[in-house]
Amino acid sequence: MYTRRSFIKTSGSAAFIGGVTSKAFFHFSDPPPLHKKSLKYGMIQESSLSILEKFQLIKDLGFHGVELDSPHDLDESEILDAKAKTGIEIPGLVNSLHWKKPLSDPDPAVRDECTESMKAAFHQCKKYGGTTVLLVPAVVNKEVTYGEAWERSTAEIEKMLPAAKETGIKIAIENVWNNFLLSPLEAARYVDQFDSEMIGWYFDVGNVVRYGWPSHWIEALGHRIIKIDVKEYSRKKQQEEGIWKGFDVELGEGDSDWDLVNKALKNIGYSGWGSAEVKGGDRDRLRAISVQMDEIFDR
Repeated sequence: MYTRRSFIKTSGSAAFIGGVTSKAFFHFSDPPPLHKKSLKYGMIQESSLSILEKFQLIKDLGFHGVELDSPHDLDESEILDAKAKTGIEIPGLVNSLHWKKPLSDPDPAVRDECTESMKAAFHQCKKYGGTTVLLVPAVVNKEVTYGEAWERSTAEIEKMLPAAKETGIKIAIENVWNNFLLSPLEAARYVDQFDSEMIGWYFDVGNVVRYGWPSHWIEALGHRIIKIDVKEYSRKKQQEEGIWKGFDVELGEGDSDWDLVNKALKNIGYSGWGSAEVKGGDRDRLRAISVQMDEIFDR
């Protein structure tokens, strides 16, 4: 059976013999849709380790990349040094202001702060060699209507698109429990209104299980998907213990249905990163997450 791990192993063999043997003698299948493993930096909970040691740890555990928050309080020179020495990639950044200071806030000054933080993140991401900055576009609540969230966030994203184009870093909209963009067709429409290749979707698999099916979202969003967050959710736990308890399940043991997710991703031509966004921990916990990711990537 062809798997992500067999692809890596076979590709490594091809590289070894490539200098003496023509590629024409070999034919390799395409890699599975998800074949590059990443995680969020905050999941690495070995506080005694330096940035370099943390990067080396996740490399040893089988990860290929790590995503950082932006803005952050880490030493940038240490980040770049760790990246160079370990080969760990930084595929993207996660905006860290979009919940506290959302683009839908009634106060224009608050919205502007988030917009400016995104512009700064584009330049930071480019320096790290990444391709995306994850953004929660708006938050709907008692004080902010759906229409206001749409109008305000659209206007703010329009302001940041020139900086995205200048740096080559894409805005990656994530589906979260923000009471906004609750339908995949609506999510697609939201992205399409900008008519720009600099904005797409960072699809969080587990986040839609509460009110939908991941494969349906993938089919509807199609080419707009530029990154994948790997997360699990259990409807049984949701019903029996509460909605937030639905996340309290190991990867592969909930209702994300990775067989259908992988099939849907393959159908839309997705190929690349899957980033874990689950409860982190020490090296043993991270090792377990890495193994679980291998298993669901290989389905």
